[in-house]
Amino acid sequence: MSTIIRSLTTPTPKRLRDLIREIRSARTAADERAVVQKECAAIRDSFRDPDNTYRCRNVAKLLYIHMLGYPAHFGQLECLKIVASQKFTDKRIGYLGAMLLLDEKQEVHLLVTNSLKNDLGHQTQYIQSLALCTLGSICSTEMSRDLAGEIEKMIKSSNAYIKKKAILCAFCIIRKVPDLLEMFIPSTRTLLNEKNHGVLLTAVCLITEMCEKSPDALTHFRKVVPQLVRILKNLIMAGYSPEHDVSGVSDPFLQVKILRLLRRLGKNDTEASETMNDILAQVATNTDTSKNVGHAILYEIVLTIMGIKSEAGLRVLAVNILGRFLLNNDKNIRYVALNTLLKVVQADYNAVQRHRTTIVDCLKDPDVSIKKCKVTSNFISHSPTKRWHIDTVMKVLVTAGNYVRDDTVSITIQLAAEMKELHPYIVQQLFKNFKDHLDEQSLIQVSVWCIGEYGEHLLTGECGEDEPVQASEDEVVTELEKVLSNHNLNEITKEYAITALMKLSSRFRTSIGFSLLEQMPLIETSRSKNILHENSSENLLNGISEEGDVQKENKKNLQESQNILDILDVGSPTQPAEPPPKSGVNDLLDILGDVANVTSSTAPVSIPNTQPVPMGNDLMDLLGGSPINNQMNGGNGFPPMTAFNKNGLLVEFLIEKDISDPDVTSINIKATNSTQSPMSEFVFQAAVPKSFHLQLNPPSGNSVPPANSGSVTQLIKVKNPSKQTLRMRIKISYSHNGQTVTDMGEVNSFPATLWQ
Repeated sequence: MSTIIRSLTTPTPKRLRDLIREIRSARTAADERAVVQKECAAIRDSFRDPDNTYRCRNVAKLLYIHMLGYPAHFGQLECLKIVASQKFTDKRIGYLGAMLLLDEKQEVHLLVTNSLKNDLGHQTQYIQSLALCTLGSICSTEMSRDLAGEIEKMIKSSNAYIKKKAILCAFCIIRKVPDLLEMFIPSTRTLLNEKNHGVLLTAVCLITEMCEKSPDALTHFRKVVPQLVRILKNLIMAGYSPEHDVSGVSDPFLQVKILRLLRRLGKNDTEASETMNDILAQVATNTDTSKNVGHAILYEIVLTIMGIKSEAGLRVLAVNILGRFLLNNDKNIRYVALNTLLKVVQADYNAVQRHRTTIVDCLKDPDVSIKKCKVTSNFISHSPTKRWHIDTVMKVLVTAGNYVRDDTVSITIQLAAEMKELHPYIVQQLFKNFKDHLDEQSLIQVSVWCIGEYGEHLLTGECGEDEPVQASEDEVVTELEKVLSNHNLNEITKEYAITALMKLSSRFRTSIGFSLLEQMPLIETSRSKNILHENSSENLLNGISEEGDVQKENKKNLQESQNILDILDVGSPTQPAEPPPKSGVNDLLDILGDVANVTSSTAPVSIPNTQPVPMGNDLMDLLGGSPINNQMNGGNGFPPMTAFNKNGLLVEFLIEKDISDPDVTSINIKATNSTQSPMSEFVFQAAVPKSFHLQLNPPSGNSVPPANSGSVTQLIKVKNPSKQTLRMRIKISYSHNGQTVTDMGEVNSFPATLWQ
């Protein structure tokens, strides 16, 4: 009786279409959130009712709310309850909710395993289909191992509707757990005898995935190449079939998948390649090229011909197809043709040369991306010799400097590695250019890599040149040392140099040891580590000093102890920056645009220009008696300046005078993060008065690692022709813990010797 009364007094929940209409009618985001929160509260209340007859409707509304981006995790268990229902409509909503709200990272998804196993054996094919789709979507390693046997049985089903879904589910299981691959091999091979195109399509996808995961499977399925050739031949020879016809082409999706599988099976296999040569020629000549469907098939044909050990005539045919693509009015097709030509030019150089005129004419295309791709194609196809190719690339690296793309280094290194006969010439020419351009990152990275790999050719001086470059082992090591001590180079470039030195140490007769390490730049310890007490730091020094006469009474020796602690990477005291009074300079307010209105919370940063106290002779003896050159203080003796120190972000300026131009000052920016979370999307901006010239080089990265585990560096060059006092406005923005932070400040305490 109470149940009847409760059902009569409980209001009927809102329908899904009414909820959608109400959300769409909200005028502001706040109104939308209010509607969603009210509905979520009502859904929660209904879930608490054990006899709720509208559970399916509420879950459907919750899924719509989830699709809008609002949290809906509280409906996970309700989805599992609906999945256990006997009604198909309830199961459909339940499985849909499971696919959207559950994943393998949540343990609750394992509770659905039993329901999936029961529904996979259901008599109704549509319920089996729901279980297969859900398993393929959310299967974890444990779930895959538990239900792989059920899937293998369903692949042998006589029902094509169930079979194709079971094959796709097996595809997902193999991708998740490659160890289960062998279980599906026996039943997969027979699938190629099916007449249903859906089963054939999914079977080809499954075989392709198996061949990519296992070399043994690749060898096994090379036996089915004749079957694949027969299927492809039936497709192109078959008459019109309205069920599979797309723009006059019979089932282009199946054709493309078969061509990709043939490319995988024929790679580096002469017998398989010979078997598929004839059918590839037939497809290439019989495919209609007036529609995009035909272009897709011909594109796969070209990739397959160039990817296997095909005949020379087929390769010429493939390049001619790309030549026809270049004459197409569709810009996308022309771009695809050019990218493909870049891949095949090394395979058949002469065939590509026949289309040289067409490639050159395409330089008139107004599309920048196509024009850029065509320039690359022209460069490769017009290279008379490999040596000319290398010389041109070197000239580009020298001329472009730091403005080349990031991937240029890896491409150039790969190009140099492939030309084995030119290794002596390459390393000698790079070494010569490298010595004269120590501020160009890309050139130095390529040069240092080649020196590390082929540095022994520098010692012999033999490369077939009239004036070969010859260097001693000491000269090579000295040039690499300059890279390590150059503040204008980023950490990646210095890592290249360290790797090269490690390689050369195993081939050079002279030792690369402590003498090199003494000249490497000191690694500045984090300013956010624990402050060591005076007594403990002095005790440490007393423990490692041979003389044991370090004094503890005065301030000078305390400074010396902190310097040696920096060298040993034990820790350093934190010295907060003292903000000066707010500057009233008006000519800097509008330099950064939106930085003009500076609030009091972003007071300009100023650091007293103090010189470091020199270290005593007793501490010098710790590193062999030679004076320590503190590279972090700059080559001209300027101490590091703290430009910004707030919310765990520390930005320091390491200042150097440019030797070649006294008017130019190089400022190396170093940003560190003492918090426990990374600072992403880090951007540093600077501005100076109009009488100065400012150059901002690209930073070493856009993410500052947490806990002072790394840093972001950036080089600024300021030219001061009028010898005025240097003032700089800075703007820093970054994302921290999901929030965007923007701060501004002013740096006006630069050393006066910079402009005197």
